[in-house]
Amino acid sequence: MKVENGIYMLEISANIMERESVIYPTVIWDKDSLLLIDTGFPGQFQEISNVFEKEGIPFNKLEAIILTHQDIDHIGSCASILKEISGEVEVLAHEEEKEYINGEKTPIKLAQLREKLDYLPDNLKMFYEKLKIGFEASRVDVDKTLVDGQELPYCGGITVVYTPGHTPGHICLYFQQWKLLIAGDILNVEDGILNKTKEDINFNNELNIKSIEKLMKYDIETVICYHGGLYKGDVKKRLGELVKGL
Repeated sequence: MKVENGIYMLEISANIMERESVIYPTVIWDKDSLLLIDTGFPGQFQEISNVFEKEGIPFNKLEAIILTHQDIDHIGSCASILKEISGEVEVLAHEEEKEYINGEKTPIKLAQLREKLDYLPDNLKMFYEKLKIGFEASRVDVDKTLVDGQELPYCGGITVVYTPGHTPGHICLYFQQWKLLIAGDILNVEDGILNKTKEDINFNNELNIKSIEKLMKYDIETVICYHGGLYKGDVKKRLGELVKGL
């Protein structure tokens, strides 16, 4: 789905613990560059490739992948994409996420499950084992690390917004030209309403609220959420409500 000139929101079906869902990676495509923001779960290379083809986007021209954070549904197919595309594709992520993505540190969600492993029901123990295998297969090197406020020279300019809380190095991407935010997992859309991510899957909820408050400094009219898709409305007002717990 074309959201703005050069910005496409992809719709990818996913199955999480026997529950059907949809994720929304984003493609940035202009005359000079082609980028993918987040890469789905492990094993979704073909689905992503098919959606590129459906949208008329040349998958083999991909130049860079930006990972908003370390979670398996965001990094999962990155290694497969790098393997399948013949040209050099750079991987970018925040400096705080690098060692989780390349496997030097245990990913946060996996470590949290491991700490509780003796007390988990059998279905979650099985989920832990699958997640562990998934992360091991999804390790990739981060070629360039990003910092807060960095301006990326793509599609008229992209501002990196450091928004820790969901994970230590979570980022959003802001396009001033279109007043558009790619929100990663700091926000989601449920039944047409913009919400914050559930507290029980955040690394640090206090940091997460501060990061949502930080987003209020930006003039945002459109939000692309990885879970829930597109949101248009009075974004600043809604962010203020979320900060207040409404």
